[in-house]
Amino acid sequence: MSEQERPRARAAQEGLGALNDRELIALLLGTGHKGRSAELLAQEVLELAQGCLNNLASWPVESLTVVNGIGPAKATLVAAAMELGRRREGHHRRAGSWVKTSQDVRNRFVSRLGDLQHEEFWVLLLRRSNHVLAEICISRGGLTGTVVDPKLVFGRALAMRAAALVLVHNHPSGNPQPSDADRQLTSTLCEAGKHLDLPVLDHVIVAGKAFVSFADQGWLP
Repeated sequence: MSEQERPRARAAQEGLGALNDRELIALLLGTGHKGRSAELLAQEVLELAQGCLNNLASWPVESLTVVNGIGPAKATLVAAAMELGRRREGHHRRAGSWVKTSQDVRNRFVSRLGDLQHEEFWVLLLRRSNHVLAEICISRGGLTGTVVDPKLVFGRALAMRAAALVLVHNHPSGNPQPSDADRQLTSTLCEAGKHLDLPVLDHVIVAGKAFVSFADQGWLP
C-alpha cells in the first residue's frame, strides 16, 4: 500500500477519529507533489502552524501556499475544513436559544471571531426575554477596522421584528479594549436604538479568547 493510500485505508477501517492531525490533513490534500507524499506536505503544514490547529484555522488561504506543493486549490480545501469546524462548534448556540450574560454572547462568537485576522461586525437580534432571533454579519473589514452603517443595522433588526439587539465585533490585535471609534459607534447606535424603541443591550468585543462587555463596564450611554 502506498503512503498516500494509508490514511484513506485507516479511515475506512477504523474511522476518521483514529487518524492523527497529519493524516487528516493529508486526506484533505489528497495527493503529494513531485515525489513528496500528501502526509509529508501535511507534516510541513503542521510544523508551519507550530502543531496548533487554532493557528491553522486563523490563517487566510494564501498562507498555506507557502508550502511547496500546496496551491490555491488544496489550500482552499484545508481552509474550508477549518471553517466547517468553526461553524460546527457554534452551531448549537444559534437561533432558538437565550443569552443572559455577556459571557453567553462571548461563547456564541468566540469560535467564529476569535481567530480571525480581519475585523467583522455582527448583530445579535433578540426577541423578548433575550431569546435569540438571528445572528447577522453587518460588515467585514481589515486588520484595524470595519465600516458599520447604522441604517443597515437597524433596517435588518426592524425587518425581523427584533425586540432588542447586541453588538459584537472582534479585534485581531488580541486586545479587547475598545478604541475611541468603538466607543463613538456604540454611542451612535445606542442613541438610534432609543429613538426606534429598539434598545442596544450590549457591545461585546472579542479578541482571541478574551472579551470586553460595554454593559458590564457601565460604558453604554
